[in-house]
Amino acid sequence: MASALQFDPTSLAKYGHLTLIARQLVEGFLTGVHKSPYKGFSVEFAEHRQYYPGDEIRHIDWRVLGKTDRYYIKEYEEETNLKAHLLVDASGSMAYKGANAASKFEFARYVAASLAYLMLHQRDAVGLATHDTQIRDLIPPRANSKHLLRVINALEQTKPGGETALAPLWDRVAEQLKRRGLVVILSDCFGDVGHLQRALLHFRHRHHEVLLFHILAPEEIEFPFKKWTQFRNLEVAGNKLLVDPLQLRKHYRENFDRFCKELRDAAGHARVDYQLIRTDEPVDRALGIYLTKRQNRR
Repeated sequence: MASALQFDPTSLAKYGHLTLIARQLVEGFLTGVHKSPYKGFSVEFAEHRQYYPGDEIRHIDWRVLGKTDRYYIKEYEEETNLKAHLLVDASGSMAYKGANAASKFEFARYVAASLAYLMLHQRDAVGLATHDTQIRDLIPPRANSKHLLRVINALEQTKPGGETALAPLWDRVAEQLKRRGLVVILSDCFGDVGHLQRALLHFRHRHHEVLLFHILAPEEIEFPFKKWTQFRNLEVAGNKLLVDPLQLRKHYRENFDRFCKELRDAAGHARVDYQLIRTDEPVDRALGIYLTKRQNRR
């Protein structure tokens, strides 16, 4: 596979560990892609266009220059085929860590950084929106290596915030995304499912494709607690409750499984690709899911 962008790891080190993590994850993943169903995914030539000042010289077709004495640029499908928007939930509940090394937000940040690297590697344009109680960053899609650093710097500077209702913020982001593309949402989706469905439909009505990564810690899914445990609301300071989990497990599991099913059904109704991602799973699973959708789109 031809690399669309070349990064020098020594020069990237000054920009923080998240850049290097994304690079290692993606390049390790792409090494295995050749042995996987994604092996046909590569940059493909589409057509020539006239050279304009500011275009990269490395894309000039020198054979055409020799025949016509004119400068033409090789364009590729991935250069103009997709604009992607990463929407990362930074609300307080995303700070939950459990027994894993990374919190839900940290995991989402790794996935978002890796997707940004992969998208730019394939000449897709990528943008970023982060939010907690309000939209923090709204970076429009671009397709160059310097833009990757802007996206990753924004992710590194973002910390999980306070209590929020997700749907109104998703609606606001949908209104501000002017050009249609692929919206990748990374969130635990804790909110009213009906409101979330309407927000997802808002993206769809604006002609975006949507990929929803429902990010959860294994403890939230399995509820493995056995001893008396104090649970703390991560979105409301001082809100704590001491409970006997053995008495709650059955009721909790029923409610939580119902919530996940309702969310999955709501996404299906909105024609949104839903994927449950656990924080104890490899980050590159999300990369594989994205590439599958990317290939289907092409």
